[in-house]
Amino acid sequence: LVVDGKIAAVGHNLTAPDDAHVVDASGGILMPGMIDTHRHMWQSVMRGYGADWTLAQYAVWYFFNHGIKFRPQDIAAGNAVSAIDALESGVTASVDWSHGLQSIDHAEAARDALIDSPGRFVLAYGNAWAPPAVWTADPAIQAFLAESRDDSALYGTMLAFDVMNKDTEFPELAAFEVAHDLGLSVTTHAGVWGGIEDQSIDNMYAAGVMRPGHTYVHAATLSDSSYQKIAATGGTVSLSTESESTCGQGYPPIHHVYRHGIGASLSIDSSAWFSSDMFSAMRSTVNAARAHEHLVAHQNGESVSNVSFRVKDAVALATRDGAKALGKFDEIGSLEVGKLADVVLVKNDQSPTFASILNPYGHLVFQACRGDVHTV
Repeated sequence: LVVDGKIAAVGHNLTAPDDAHVVDASGGILMPGMIDTHRHMWQSVMRGYGADWTLAQYAVWYFFNHGIKFRPQDIAAGNAVSAIDALESGVTASVDWSHGLQSIDHAEAARDALIDSPGRFVLAYGNAWAPPAVWTADPAIQAFLAESRDDSALYGTMLAFDVMNKDTEFPELAAFEVAHDLGLSVTTHAGVWGGIEDQSIDNMYAAGVMRPGHTYVHAATLSDSSYQKIAATGGTVSLSTESESTCGQGYPPIHHVYRHGIGASLSIDSSAWFSSDMFSAMRSTVNAARAHEHLVAHQNGESVSNVSFRVKDAVALATRDGAKALGKFDEIGSLEVGKLADVVLVKNDQSPTFASILNPYGHLVFQACRGDVHTV
């Protein structure tokens, strides 16, 4: 039972007002709205364009070809398309990892598109064409960030930038200091083969800027020491399993993340390249985790008799764990009284796949798809 945008009751035979709008959920699965902690929403206007890319080809497209030519209205169009794309597939909250904001005009276009779209959005402000220490020092950008931070129409504001391997140099420190002064968390790509690896984590840790609420995207090629530093400082890892499997950042690190007790969530990355729905993200994550488990066992001359990564774990990553990563678990991520009514009904009376549901978690991960999202 939902009243005024919040869950008022959960259970059987609930008493509802006479004028309540009733949705028939019989034969379906009711679940919390899914949460995406890393989506380059502005790139959605070129959905599917780079299906056969490598990471190097993406970089050429992004830095030198199309990405740099995006106008503010192109950013707005991408965000609007991506917002509908997310909500239609049961994703009710997304972090817009917006690293194409070359000017305040671009930033305002991105923010306005998010505010005008249905769903909950965290604007993660970034500009990959300028050093983080430079653009975060701009008084106009700092004013924009403060305004966005205080705008209740957004679900949050973050800073989005990367820390490159530069021996012991750490020019990004100034950007972290701006984030701290503004009370904003940072989301950063980490553990990316050949460019953003252990030295980046070492520099952040030595400077004391790794804090709870910071997100490390991919985290696929890190040492045990780096994972320990993320765990010890309360950071979380955003797993973009399709991306890690396809791009070459490194093997999807779900096994490392769980072994070190690091909080994790799922994300889409870019629909210019990959699927843009959490069903695909859950499925690919289960497959990657189990493939690794079997491979290690086979290398030791053993067989796995009971898989450790379960489908229920994947659904948790897509819902409650995403809410925890955003610091919003008191509001979203589960179907509990008092929480915001981010509710998704997965049901398809026209599909033989829904003729019977024996294992709801397994059904969501391996049988359902975005086309089965009935009501959000």
